[in-house]
Amino acid sequence: MKVLFIGNSHTYMNDMPRLAGEMISRVTGSTCDVVALSYSGRSLKWHMEEEYFAVRFNILHGGYDFCVMQEVAHPMTDEGDTVRNAERIIGLCRKAGTVPVIFETWAEKAKPYNQAEMTRRYRDLTQRTGALLAPIGETWERVMRDHLDIELYWKDGEHASPAGDYLAALVITRTLTGKVPGTDLNEALDFSPEEGFQPVREDPEDERITLPDGIIRAFHEALECRGG
Repeated sequence: MKVLFIGNSHTYMNDMPRLAGEMISRVTGSTCDVVALSYSGRSLKWHMEEEYFAVRFNILHGGYDFCVMQEVAHPMTDEGDTVRNAERIIGLCRKAGTVPVIFETWAEKAKPYNQAEMTRRYRDLTQRTGALLAPIGETWERVMRDHLDIELYWKDGEHASPAGDYLAALVITRTLTGKVPGTDLNEALDFSPEEGFQPVREDPEDERITLPDGIIRAFHEALECRGG
């Protein structure tokens, strides 16, 4: 399998696409290659204007099975821009035989009420386009409600902690394959950014950390609430 991720720091934080690829490989028994076109603070509009040729080339000629697209989240951008540019990306995916996937983001820690609007927007978008939805924000919301002791956020209250990115990768894996790895897969990735996201760990093997069993079980329970 080959997966393209288009997004911003909510995609690349803690090398989340790599972790998703490892999970997908685990549940399918075959290699999953991942590529990320992810730039800090960038919207889908920016990708389709400033980096259009990179997006176009990757989708049309990259041989991807799935394309996971993630929109600006904090704050949310204009909904019309999201719809227009997601539809353009989805159109390229259809031409290439690639399955488009909408990455549903999570609300800021200080503004949990924003999740309802995020969920509405992304569910409307998937109904409109027929793309798949990776319901990360909704799953995140359930974990936050039921497990107050689990910290899903990085210190800025917007980006994901290593546990938050493990959850995101788990939801993406379920969305793309219909399966999740067993609870014995408890390794997450933590590239430990300082202020301003510099510096980060540059040796991938230095990123690996172990999450407590209770966190892994809580994530699986949150997924089972809606069958994925």
